[in-house]
Amino acid sequence: MDFWQQYRAIDARDVRFDGQFVTAVSSTGIYCRPSCPARTPKPSNVTFYRTSAAAHEAGYRACKRCLPEAVPGDPEWNLRSDAAARAMRLIADGEVDRAGVAGLAARLGYSPRHLNRILKDELGAGALALARAHRAQTARTLLTASTLRFSDVAFAAGFGSIRQFNDTVHQVFDLTPGQLRDASRHAREARGGEAASGGPVRIPLFLPTRLPYHNGIFPFLAARAVAGVEQATDAAYERLLRLPGGPAWFRATPAVRRGNGQAALPVTVSVAGLGDLPALLSRIRRLFDLDADPVAIDTALARSACFGRLAAATPGLRLPGAVDPHEILVRAIVGQQVTVTAATAALDRLAQAGPSVDVAGTGLSRMFPSAQDLADAPEPLLRGPRRRNDALRAAARLLASDALDIGVGARPGTLRSDLLQLPGVGPWTADYVTMRVLGHPDTHLPTDAAVRTGWRLVSRDAAARNHPLPPPDPSLDDAMATVRPWRSYATLHLWRAAALRATGGELLDVVA
Repeated sequence: MDFWQQYRAIDARDVRFDGQFVTAVSSTGIYCRPSCPARTPKPSNVTFYRTSAAAHEAGYRACKRCLPEAVPGDPEWNLRSDAAARAMRLIADGEVDRAGVAGLAARLGYSPRHLNRILKDELGAGALALARAHRAQTARTLLTASTLRFSDVAFAAGFGSIRQFNDTVHQVFDLTPGQLRDASRHAREARGGEAASGGPVRIPLFLPTRLPYHNGIFPFLAARAVAGVEQATDAAYERLLRLPGGPAWFRATPAVRRGNGQAALPVTVSVAGLGDLPALLSRIRRLFDLDADPVAIDTALARSACFGRLAAATPGLRLPGAVDPHEILVRAIVGQQVTVTAATAALDRLAQAGPSVDVAGTGLSRMFPSAQDLADAPEPLLRGPRRRNDALRAAARLLASDALDIGVGARPGTLRSDLLQLPGVGPWTADYVTMRVLGHPDTHLPTDAAVRTGWRLVSRDAAARNHPLPPPDPSLDDAMATVRPWRSYATLHLWRAAALRATGGELLDVVA
C-alpha cells in the first residue's frame, strides 16, 4: 500500500487493516492502529510504519486509547516466503527467546548482521527489536486479561528481568504495568487464573482476530481428534502438547464478536513453564488462522464463478494450522490413501507410544508421541501396509535426528522438495503438510478424494439451480487457477461441501 491508500484506511477507521501497519503522528509522539477512533491527523504529521517495533525504534509510544498491540497479526507473513516473513514467523514462535538473534539467523541461513540488515530494510527494525515488541504485546495481553502477578507476567512474556519488563512496558505504552492493567475494563471483568487441583495455573484470554470468522475449524478438528491427546466437538477444542518447558494444555471455544468491528477467540491456557506462554499463544493463533485477512480472501473467491457462492454462504472460512509440525507430518503419512475415520483410528493406536500425562479436570491423558518416541517404538508402529509403516519410521528417525526441518521458518518450495525425498511420501502428503505447517494459502490438492467429491457437488449444485458454470465447463485445475493465491481456502470450501453431504447439515455458524 502507498501512503494515500494507508491514509484513506485510517481516515475510514478501517478495522481490516489493524495489525498490517501503524500510524505514527509527529505532533503527539504516539502511534495508533488504523481503526483508532481519535481525530484523523494531518497528512504532514503522519508516518506509516510496517511494524510497531519500527515505531518504537523511531521514538513513538503506543496510543493509550486504541492499544495498537491488541490486534491480529499481519496476514502477509503466511503469504510470503522471503527471509523477513520467515523471520517473523519464527520470532512469533519464540525463536529469539530460545536461541537469541544468532540462533534465529542460523535457522534462516544468514549471519546475524545480514539478517538484521534485511529486517531493518524491510520492516524498519532488527530482530531484537521485533522480539521485544512481541514480548510487549504478550505482556499487554496478560496484564489486561488476567490477574497474574506482575513478576509472572514478566517471565511469561519472555523478559529476562522485572526491571526490563517495567522499562519496556513504560517505554512502549507510557504506562506502568499497574496503570495498564487498571486502564483496561477487561481487567475488571477478568476471571484471573485458576489452579486445577494444585496443578499449573489456567489463564483465560481472548485472542483477537478479524471479522468475519467462520468457526468451521472446530468440526474439522473434531473429526480428526486423537483419543487421549485431544477432545473436540463442534463448539470446543482442547488438547495437550509438548513445549520446551514441559507439557502445555489449552481449550478454545468459538470466536465471538466484541464490538467496534472486532472479534476474538476465547481460550484458556496452562503451561508448565511461564516462558512457554508466548510460543503457545502463537501456535494457537496459527492453528485457528487468526491472522488471516478474510475480506481479501473472500473477495478473490467471489470473483470465481465456481467458488463465489460458497464464499458468500460461508464468509471467513479459515485454514487449520498446526501446533506441532512434526505431528502434522506423522498424521499426513498415516492418512495417505485412507479415510479420515480410518486415519484417526490408526492414530488413536499410534498415540499409545506417547508419554502419559496427568491433567486434572480434563479427559486428556497423554502427549502425542514425539519423533523420538516413534523412532524408539517397537515394530510394527502400525498394522497394515508395510510401506506406510516404513515411511513413518523413516520420517520419525529423520525428525528425531534434526536431519529434516519442517518448522514454520521453512520455505514452501524447499519444504515440499524435502518431503518428497522421504520414502513413501507423495505429492498429496507433501502439499498437505506444507499447507498445515506453514499456513500456506496457495496449496492445491487435486488428488484428494474429498476435494474431488466437493467439486462434483459444486458442479451439480450449479446445474440444479439453473446456474451452470460458464462454458466451457472448467476443470478443477482451471477453477483453482482463477483464485490464486488462495487455493488453500478454495480447498477448504470443497472439503466443507463434501462434509456437509456426509453429515446432511450445517456444521457451525459464522461470526460476522
